[in-house]
Amino acid sequence: MKVTFLGTGNSQGVPVLNSDHPVCFSTDKKDKRLRVSILLEWDDVAYVVDCGPDFRYQMLRAGVRRIDGILFTHIHSDHTAGIDDIRPYCFAQGPIPVYADQSVLDNLARRFDYVFNIENKYPGAPSVEPITIENKPFELKGKLFEPVEYFHGGVKVYGFKIGGFAYITDIKIISDEELEKLYNLDILVLSAVRRREMHSHLNLEQSLALIDKLKPKKAYLTHLSHHLGFHEELEKELPENVYLAYDELEISIE
Repeated sequence: MKVTFLGTGNSQGVPVLNSDHPVCFSTDKKDKRLRVSILLEWDDVAYVVDCGPDFRYQMLRAGVRRIDGILFTHIHSDHTAGIDDIRPYCFAQGPIPVYADQSVLDNLARRFDYVFNIENKYPGAPSVEPITIENKPFELKGKLFEPVEYFHGGVKVYGFKIGGFAYITDIKIISDEELEKLYNLDILVLSAVRRREMHSHLNLEQSLALIDKLKPKKAYLTHLSHHLGFHEELEKELPENVYLAYDELEISIE
């Protein structure tokens, strides 16, 4: 399986509009971060995890001609607001399967009713096939996906574990039972938004402490804000098995 980081930024992206922070003026490509999302590919299969406001450009940049479905982690707009831009895939393929907790599907159906409506539907609107997932494993095209449940402020989030790989973004609180799913992975992707304490996210110190506890062979940090500093400088601070993810980074999972 190949994992492509379509976006590695927090909800505002980097650079931030109207910001005078030095990172927002960086000329380093790795300091330019779209809203967080990944692409999972194996054989001729392609799934996207989250579909934020940068989805259209992310798909163009990655050259993605077909998607087999979208998995949503939670309801927030930086993970969902790009759903209208699935239209070209719908026109070519038909309704796109979308996988999420029922509460997320209900939220999307309220916000994007014209996408989810099946009666008197405008012919130019996107079409989806909503599929409810629960906190139990499910199979997609021959691979077993295991949801990992945790909380981001008061919002329930599903991360996803596929074999020795796990993608965990927008995390603050996780139970010991769910944490058991994440020990001794080959690759763990974990969010780390900024350095100071936050009510709804792990900060950098807390994310590194969790990585040290879980002991993956490699870990990549994502959902990064400009407040963490320049990519090149921050990476020098990290333990030897921890890396900063950046937009367009590709990693292979055996």
